[in-house]
Amino acid sequence: MDLKYPIGKFQFNGEITDSVIKDWINEIENLPRLLRDAVKDLDNEQLDTPYRSEGWTVRQVVHHLADSHMNAYVRFKLALTEETPVIKPYDETNWAELSDYKLPTDISLSLLDALHKRWTNLLRSLSPADMEKTFIHPDSGEVSVGKNIGIYAWHGRHHLSHITSLSKRKGW
Repeated sequence: MDLKYPIGKFQFNGEITDSVIKDWINEIENLPRLLRDAVKDLDNEQLDTPYRSEGWTVRQVVHHLADSHMNAYVRFKLALTEETPVIKPYDETNWAELSDYKLPTDISLSLLDALHKRWTNLLRSLSPADMEKTFIHPDSGEVSVGKNIGIYAWHGRHHLSHITSLSKRKGW
């Protein structure tokens, strides 16, 4: 198993249909509950265990998901309200070294609960034309709203798998 990409990198070559979008939105909606379940019985030592050598700790992964998904939510809103905006990337590695990444995971889990309620409400309201709107990421280029829903469904599964596969390997 590739510990860095336990579910592989994001790939989708099919047609982004209403059904595919619905499935992706459901995954985004369910992530906070699944993440909470994955960490609920972990103690501080386990939360501070890296999921791989040179990787983030479980605690950092949880806080990263909150930061990343807040940024994603804003990027979606920018794409929906502006003409092909150029979004600002952030240095996730440096963010993970800031003091708020040492806080209890419940803080980011609560944030994710509220954020994902707003986010999935927004995503379910989108029209087919909205799905075609785009933003420009300086590193990845032009990304459509529809594809970005898939990217973030994958992103949640990706980091959840970091935690669940570590727990399985360690017998937690």
